[in-house]
Amino acid sequence: MTKIFPRLEIPETLAAGPGPGNTDPRVLAAFASAGVADHMQGDVLRGMIECKLMLRDFFGTSNVYTYGVAGTGFSGLDCMFNAIQPGDTVVAFTNGTFSGIDGLTIRMKAATGEELAANSLNPTAASVTIVEVPHGTSVTGEMVDAALAQHKPTWAFMAHWETGSGRINDIQGFSDACEKHRAMGLVDAVSSLGIEDFSIDSFSGVVAWASCPQKGVLCLPLTYAPVSFTDRYIDHVRANGSSCYVNHPILAARHWGIIDGEDVAAPGYHQTHSGYAVAAFHEALRIILEHGLAQKAKDYTFHEKALTDAVLAMGCEVTSNMTSLVVLNLPGMLAGREKELVQGCRAEGFGIWPTLSEPVQVRIGILNQLSKEAIMDIVKRFAEAMNLMQAGVDIDAIMAQLEEYYA
Repeated sequence: MTKIFPRLEIPETLAAGPGPGNTDPRVLAAFASAGVADHMQGDVLRGMIECKLMLRDFFGTSNVYTYGVAGTGFSGLDCMFNAIQPGDTVVAFTNGTFSGIDGLTIRMKAATGEELAANSLNPTAASVTIVEVPHGTSVTGEMVDAALAQHKPTWAFMAHWETGSGRINDIQGFSDACEKHRAMGLVDAVSSLGIEDFSIDSFSGVVAWASCPQKGVLCLPLTYAPVSFTDRYIDHVRANGSSCYVNHPILAARHWGIIDGEDVAAPGYHQTHSGYAVAAFHEALRIILEHGLAQKAKDYTFHEKALTDAVLAMGCEVTSNMTSLVVLNLPGMLAGREKELVQGCRAEGFGIWPTLSEPVQVRIGILNQLSKEAIMDIVKRFAEAMNLMQAGVDIDAIMAQLEEYYA
């Protein structure tokens, strides 16, 4: 007998982790109010063309091949990595959970048939060098220069901001080293795009960038992952191919009106896109550009300092340097109880996260929480959770400190 479950009701929660962040009500309204339309309807296509143009401003680029890949951030990263062919030489720098997953993806793309057959889920690709930088440590330009000088790869990879450990890596040093050693740089900008104020055209050693919809863009987890590819990258893909269809860097661009390296008036069909997702993505980009990328970056820096100062006053140790995420060690009396504290917070609708790799730390994010009221709410909830574990935090003193900061 078929079981009919009760209607699913998901309560409102405060997303105060590394991402996804709480989506702006304007974006949710745009998603919900879009009319029923097929993926080739004129307004849907017009929306995609306008999104493509706004994305160029968002990235700070003149790259024609700048568009959105349907799905999460991993969809955009997969599209970028699809230029890597079996046997390609790659040097990848990892310093946390997500750059580590990127590294695994690269090994899968570059592995030969024999190497995949030997261990299909975790292949050892002889042509790939993984430079493992310790958790909580940033990748430096010196590290990149030394590794590229030794291995002379076709490709080099780095995450700009590593969400797993909350560390910012040296993008200028990475770009300079790629240019010096003629490697083609690939960058995971999932956690930096829309949060840090930068223009990708300033980094000439990087040929491809991939980001996500749920962090700096703040447009639901399943809309479009922004990507941007230089002519050098596209020429390489055109000459060497890519063993995919859906996330093909050149073919996927057709639906956004990018054909043979030029913007065209009539986009071509590639796959079925959602008018709802297009409407939401369009509104999210409008909000960011209205706010201004430089101002948004300043806002993140200002509010992150308030949060960092507050958790330091609670006796925590902060090991991150991102402006949208604070990664911390709990005070000595709570050491080893990080997951317990996080689980207690999440049970109360306060969505913070542990790190997903060792050592286990606590991650508190401020995506789309750029106001005094939002930061004070996050700090108060975190302090109360610590006190439930007998931390003895003076909440009144912490809140007074915040009031003074915002005054």
